[in-house]
Amino acid sequence: MLIGEYQHNIDSKNRVAVPSKFRADLGSRFYITKGLDGCLFVLAAAEWERLEEKVSSLPISKARGLQRFFFSGAAEVQPDKQGRILVPQQLKEYASLDKDVTFIGASSRVEIWNTDKWRAINSELTQDSIEEAMDMLDL
Repeated sequence: MLIGEYQHNIDSKNRVAVPSKFRADLGSRFYITKGLDGCLFVLAAAEWERLEEKVSSLPISKARGLQRFFFSGAAEVQPDKQGRILVPQQLKEYASLDKDVTFIGASSRVEIWNTDKWRAINSELTQDSIEEAMDMLDL
């Protein structure tokens, strides 16, 4: 399970170090793509294959938007010896990533956020919205 929150910096060559705890779960190669709410999703190879299977199982009339969204700008990445990956320019722009980024574990995926955007998203969470979500989980 991918959990935790880590602050990192993107260098001038669009490289960023993936937290070592995440690299252990993601494996030696993994996938990065556009995520929801303006972040990037990082998926282990098995999760990527699961996403492909689920999207491919939908009728094309329903799946085409998801296919375009997740697959068109996706990249397979392998960390270098320092644990850094290269974030493709179009994904960096999509997520408005600048120098300061936040990696979060979101159970089956990692998300990469512009740190200011991550703080803003968190400030929008209210006690009521959390309680409502927990009610759906029957907790």
